[in-house]
Amino acid sequence: METTIAQTLNAADEKSKYDAACKRLLSEKIILAWIMKHCIQEFYNYDVNEIAEKYIDGTPQISEIPVFPDTTNTTQVHGTGVEDTTITEGTITYDIRFFAILPDSKKRVRLIINLEAQNDFYPDYPIIKRAIYYCSRMISSQYGTKFTNAHYEKIKKVYSIWICINPPKYRENSITKYSITEENLFGTVKEHQEHYDLITAIMICLGKPEKEQNHELLNLLDILFSADTNKQEKKTILETEFNIPMTQQIENEVNIMCNLSDGVERRGFQRGIQQGKASINMLNSLLLNANRMDDLKRAIVDEEYQAQLMKELLPQEANL
Repeated sequence: METTIAQTLNAADEKSKYDAACKRLLSEKIILAWIMKHCIQEFYNYDVNEIAEKYIDGTPQISEIPVFPDTTNTTQVHGTGVEDTTITEGTITYDIRFFAILPDSKKRVRLIINLEAQNDFYPDYPIIKRAIYYCSRMISSQYGTKFTNAHYEKIKKVYSIWICINPPKYRENSITKYSITEENLFGTVKEHQEHYDLITAIMICLGKPEKEQNHELLNLLDILFSADTNKQEKKTILETEFNIPMTQQIENEVNIMCNLSDGVERRGFQRGIQQGKASINMLNSLLLNANRMDDLKRAIVDEEYQAQLMKELLPQEANL
């Protein structure tokens, strides 16, 4: 019999391997090309295979470059920089970072793109704020690597794209863009869009629809992350419906994800049910005792508000 500690360590190890396989699979150029075609306006009108072959520049970097300020600019001018670190906060890395060449540009203009897979939509902060922070870091870290002195004209546009695997119900099956736009408060002027359109954050929220959504990218990602589809079905669907060739690398990652997801899902599901019921019961009791009936009624029908109240009112260990 495994001890609780051993079970926890095994589950953590499986989860780590699963996450690593997810990142490697998402970093495949053909998968990135699907995401770019549907999320990045510069590539809307281009074929997926053309994007993969011509416009993804170099090899995407996985969990290598610091997000926080202290070490980002140690990267050489031609590096991508995937991680940012601070002395006090430790190292947090971008899941995936890579360059893309802007199609039909008269000169070689590149975009910097960050892709993150996010399982928990309810951390202690809004996910979109983290995405905007990542964009800001990718802008500021260009100083000293992509441009120096006052050559701000050399700043490259950045994208931070987040795949949210378990979003709240109201965000399921959606793709949402956040960017800088021009608004005339008085007078009428028109600045060149490329001078201010430098930061874009995109939230891709998956779901488990009863029937297939009328959106290719959501369907593709649902298949990739589905715990209900076996590996042979996944590989067949990827090849026949999305024209993704089953190279040895892609097939290996799909196999690893499918093999590990059973153990991760089984442990997480059982633990989640027990902890979830206990947390909800505890929250309901607190609200009832405090005579906060309006909050109690709203929490019953609003998952996001329920999660917010749990973080505010319950001990931290009840939310683990």
